[in-house]
Amino acid sequence: MSGLSGLRAVVTGGASGIGLATSRMLAEHGAVVAVLDLDPSGAPEPLLALKADVGDDTSVRAAVEEAARRLGGLDILVNNAGIGAVGAVDDNPDPEWHRVLDVNVLGTVRTTRAALPCLRRSANAAVVNMCSIAATAGLPQRALYSASKGAVLSLTLAMAADHVRDGIRVNCVNPGTADTPWVSRLLDAADHPEAERAALNARQPMGRLVTAEEVAAAVLYLASPAAASVTGVALAVDGGMQGLRLRPAASS
Repeated sequence: MSGLSGLRAVVTGGASGIGLATSRMLAEHGAVVAVLDLDPSGAPEPLLALKADVGDDTSVRAAVEEAARRLGGLDILVNNAGIGAVGAVDDNPDPEWHRVLDVNVLGTVRTTRAALPCLRRSANAAVVNMCSIAATAGLPQRALYSASKGAVLSLTLAMAADHVRDGIRVNCVNPGTADTPWVSRLLDAADHPEAERAALNARQPMGRLVTAEEVAAAVLYLASPAAASVTGVALAVDGGMQGLRLRPAASS
């Protein structure tokens, strides 16, 4: 995928976890990359680190404009910024529902809206949204998070239809449970962290958590000219969670 050479990318939430792995991988394959993050200090050179809050339209527009100015345009947008939520449908009050939906769904809307004028001028325009296995599988204690990612999945398909004639491809990646700082914090807060990690590993048919680099590789493909005929696709990187139904392992 050396075809990324010279392409210009923006990654939201790109200073840690999957976002940082994606930013680094895009840069390693030739793209020039701007990271938009509430705290961009975790983005090392050669990444261009810019402070932005995807929950604020003015902040997003200013950061995207600055990124496009300093990069000389924009070809790739990775909408990775997001926040998590735990609980059943009755466990979170309205303000928390509004907060999570505002970041995970409207954050994607705000950044894409700001980037569209530049993307329409690109010959290799691609948007990759970070979705989740939670959009396609019923996971316990993830009602709010699942609702937000279900909206991202539907939004991805609608955006792909709206912008295909603009020459802009729109896809999303659906990771399974990934070994990220957010998951680590959840595990640390559990009563029995090691048992909880073992349960998360066992939930994925491959028997382990997805790595940030594995998710980043999927983003890299969808963002690259190698995927020039791919749009409106949700690419699962989930260790088989979405499609496999295994029999229980035979006891020894």
